[in-house]
Amino acid sequence: MAHVQRFDHIGITVADLESATAFFVVLGLEVEGTGSVEGEFVETVCGIPGAKCEIAMLRPPGEGSRLELSSFVRPDHVPGSPAPMANEIGLRNVSFEVGDLQAAVDAVAADGYGLIGGIGEYENSVRMAYVRGPEGIIVSLFEQIA
Repeated sequence: MAHVQRFDHIGITVADLESATAFFVVLGLEVEGTGSVEGEFVETVCGIPGAKCEIAMLRPPGEGSRLELSSFVRPDHVPGSPAPMANEIGLRNVSFEVGDLQAAVDAVAADGYGLIGGIGEYENSVRMAYVRGPEGIIVSLFEQIA
């Protein structure tokens, strides 16, 4: 029996919720909602007594899945690796299909976020690049080649 019924969201913990949210909005995600959560529910789920976090839920256009960004107010966040690479154990990347890869790369570069490597092409069908987003998040952007 399959237990999973659908893919719901990816959650990423960040220190600066406003900056991280703005980065993904520039790429075209829409803020579905914001809020904070504290109390028995979050303490039980996270296993952190006294936890409180601020959350922004974002949705790509036309998608059912979402991206949850959360920033802990209590306790203080614990820094991860400041510049993880794709071979570091953990969340490898979050990936989005874009209509114009160069335009998307240029849009985030205008805010100071750059390529990790370069723009690669695979078998004349896909162009892809890794961008280092806020707080070191690796964001994979890819474009289907017609």
